[in-house]
Amino acid sequence: MSDLALPPVVAPYLLPFHYGALHNIGVDFLVDPAPVRALLAERHPDLSAADFDGRACVTLNYQLYFAQYPNGGGITQEIEYSVIAYPTASADRLARLSYDEFARGYDQTKLLGIARLHVLCDNPLAIAAGTALYGEPKYPGAFEVTLPSPNGPVADRWHVVCREPASPTQDGTAPEGPALLSLWADLTGLPRIAVNNTPITGYGTDDAGRPLAGPMNVYQPYQYASLTGTGSERVRLAVHASGSPVGVDVVALIGDASARGAWTYQSPPVAAHNRPYYVPRSRTGQGTRAK
Repeated sequence: MSDLALPPVVAPYLLPFHYGALHNIGVDFLVDPAPVRALLAERHPDLSAADFDGRACVTLNYQLYFAQYPNGGGITQEIEYSVIAYPTASADRLARLSYDEFARGYDQTKLLGIARLHVLCDNPLAIAAGTALYGEPKYPGAFEVTLPSPNGPVADRWHVVCREPASPTQDGTAPEGPALLSLWADLTGLPRIAVNNTPITGYGTDDAGRPLAGPMNVYQPYQYASLTGTGSERVRLAVHASGSPVGVDVVALIGDASARGAWTYQSPPVAAHNRPYYVPRSRTGQGTRAK
């Protein structure tokens, strides 16, 4: 197969995949590049870690999305744990950027993308599609979340707990799986800027060892919040199962590093069902109900 050939779109999938709604928070950590480079060489040997003033960037992002299909709809949650990286063979096309410039969307080549290390997901169909189409290291996870919502309190607080999936027991019950990691962020009141950072290029490696790149367009700007100084106290990341595959890699690459930036996207509401009001009762109606 020529290097210029497109990867196949295997049945029964159709591309592009269209999102009906997306709610997303990403948190970036600037870390020691040595262990990042070593792990990237093992998992994605054709990619190199981005260099932001001598630091590598590891990112964790949670997504809740809805998709509509011919026979109905589906809801998916997932966490992607990734390294900001680029194809080594394209290094001469990259501009030298600071992290702040990258976070503001200055890389218009879109070569700086997410090299996925772990993708935990609660939808079997999404796991199968991500693995087959994009070479994602995608496997089951379960989630408990508290998100900003127009149907909730006025605040910008996120709390995401990722667990192992529940395993049914002999009596048919499915007890909650153990927690793997959790992300807490309170971005209420932090200054934001709208950033044009999409398409986001997602990198994977297929079973034949070939690198894949899949761009994801988001049709409105993300909101970016810098977490320099005391802003880093607004985010906490906890590993609850340090021996799990994702736990091992989070501890190895992030450790106790502070968050450097957060970016969010929330699909706007498309309709609203309003508060009811009383309708004047007719005399006929009152008389009928009194009988």
